Amino acid sequence: MEFDEVIKTRRSIRGYLDKPVPKELIREILELAMRAPTSLNSQPWNFYVVTGEVLDKIRKGNVERNVAGVPDSREFRMGPAYEGVHRQRQIEIAVQLFEAMGIERHDKEKRTDWVLRGFRQFDAPVSIVVTYDKALAGGDIPPFDCGGVVNCIVNAAWSRGLGCVINSQGIMQSPVVREHAGIPDDQVIQTCIAMGWPDDSFPANAVISKRKSVDEAAVFRGF
Repeated sequence: MEFDEVIKTRRSIRGYLDKPVPKELIREILELAMRAPTSLNSQPWNFYVVTGEVLDKIRKGNVERNVAGVPDSREFRMGPAYEGVHRQRQIEIAVQLFEAMGIERHDKEKRTDWVLRGFRQFDAPVSIVVTYDKALAGGDIPPFDCGGVVNCIVNAAWSRGLGCVINSQGIMQSPVVREHAGIPDDQVIQTCIAMGWPDDSFPANAVISKRKSVDEAAVFRGF
């Protein structure tokens, strides 16, 4: 794909084919994405790429602990709940997804199933857990840089026919992720990326989120 086509057509994928992703293809995507710019070329990121039984154990532990009411132990905190226009956008995309999936507001069973899908990283065949060195914890720049490389990963994957969704629900129980992915204590778990071949029959995959206009987002001076 041309660059503009990748950016304009990419969307979050929440339903995947039961089809493995070759290790060499993932390596190719990471190599390309790691050209992302970083502050002073610090490149603070690390990637723990999991699939198969390892990912199944993470899914199982994450679901079981969350359903049992074990408190969220995400290491990179989300901050206060969204309010105002940010909350409106959050609701808007949820409404789009629920309408596509036929989930009614009162349907507790289907709503719960949707949440559990998130805990299972949407049953994707691959998960890339993104971490940064704990020695850098407390600064704003390392997670900002990791966000940049995550953006590059999902776009590079899309250009090669793969879909992704950035998903912090799948790592809510960080001890489970740390144990099975083999993440050492000197790393902060920031987020994860579910990755796989899109299932075109999955209704939510057709959802395209609405975006702010340039006029809403940008201020031009001196032109």
